[in-house]
Amino acid sequence: MTATLAPPVHIGKPAVGALGMLAVATGALESVVTPTLPLLQRELDMSPAEGALLSIMLLITGALVTPVAGKFGDRYGGKRVLIRLMAVVSAGGLVSALAPNLPVLLLGQVLQGAMVGALPLSFILVREHLPAGEAKVAIGVVSGLFVGGGMAGTLSAGPVAEGLSRHWMFALPTIAVIGATMLVNRLMPHDPPGRSDDAAVDWPGLVLLSGTLVTLMLVLALAPDIGSQPLVLGALIVVLAAFVAGWMAVERRAASPMVDLRMLARPAVWKSCVLTFVICVGTSVAVYLVPQLFAVSAGEYGFGASATEIGFFLLPGAVAASLAGPISGIGARRFGSRAVVTAGVVIMAAALITLAAVHTEVWHLVIGKMMIALANGLCVTAMVTSTATSVDHSDTGIATSLVLVTRVIGFAVGVQVSGAILTAGTPSGSDVPAESAFVTGFVIAGAVTALSLLVARTMSKGVQE
Repeated sequence: MTATLAPPVHIGKPAVGALGMLAVATGALESVVTPTLPLLQRELDMSPAEGALLSIMLLITGALVTPVAGKFGDRYGGKRVLIRLMAVVSAGGLVSALAPNLPVLLLGQVLQGAMVGALPLSFILVREHLPAGEAKVAIGVVSGLFVGGGMAGTLSAGPVAEGLSRHWMFALPTIAVIGATMLVNRLMPHDPPGRSDDAAVDWPGLVLLSGTLVTLMLVLALAPDIGSQPLVLGALIVVLAAFVAGWMAVERRAASPMVDLRMLARPAVWKSCVLTFVICVGTSVAVYLVPQLFAVSAGEYGFGASATEIGFFLLPGAVAASLAGPISGIGARRFGSRAVVTAGVVIMAAALITLAAVHTEVWHLVIGKMMIALANGLCVTAMVTSTATSVDHSDTGIATSLVLVTRVIGFAVGVQVSGAILTAGTPSGSDVPAESAFVTGFVIAGAVTALSLLVARTMSKGVQE
């Protein structure tokens, strides 16, 4: 017997404001690691490869949680799932704040990764309780506040970590997340659950993909020490191959796969995945290497920048990333997706190669990072749009989920390879990598990015009418 669902309750500005406050708080909590990573590496005695692993754990968890959160939100109601996700995020923030060592901090970041599923759930709630026109405005406001929260976190993490401690840089935004979650719970009406989906969550696929990503990161983290522990690395490679084979077999047979691999047979989809992977590798190399280079002592070849100064230096890149989405949309509508992607690839490859050759002044790194962030935003937005419009409406979610997973893998691989290069390039008895290690990282990323032009030129023009 099917129950008659009551019409959704119209919400006012306070409820939207509560969602906006939650977006600011989660954006701030998400962004505190990047500018303070050199500080965390010093305080917790981490190698560059371990620091790279820390910087990507949140992203990996988010990629795994997001599709499940969306399905549960449709099935049980967006508010109910959002509140539970934020409880997990709050627990993760507190674990990170109290972490005495790297393993505990990694656990905190894994739990915090649930926040990546919160923004889509916020959009579900807004669309459920507002007319179409007002919903678009509210979604834009919440999205903008999330970006603003990220910028605030980037700027404030350094001063808080240096003025108080690294524990407080996690604790303060976590307290804000808890407060905003309580407001959302109080002000946002419950949305009725949708009809139960006959297709169950693809738990086997989720578990196998999790194992694949974690094992891949461990392989990349241990690669610099292959000479001292070849058997461990070899065993991990065998485990990785088993996870990949098992995941592909499960996804091909699942009634409702987490990632439908059959979509990869479509040229528009596999080209977008290849380009997304390469672009995210190039971006992540800069995301990891630039703060590390800022932090190298001025007596060596770096600038001896503090965490506060690093956050300030990274701000122009965050601004450029926030502007890239609208610019990409306008460019794709006027010139087509292929032109936007090609322009983004050229900008990124040129910026990476230039950074390899010229990095003797702070402004060299600031401008280079800003151009790379802009190029990443141009490419990813154009490719998601191109993918979504090149498949049937019913396949949009499946196709874009492939791009999402590819994006996470590309980012994770780029960061871990960068960490491995710095670890391998650190002389014995020193904690400062050789300058040539940074040059090698930038050159490899620039060359790989430039090669993606071979794929970009085969894309359809994608000019929107």
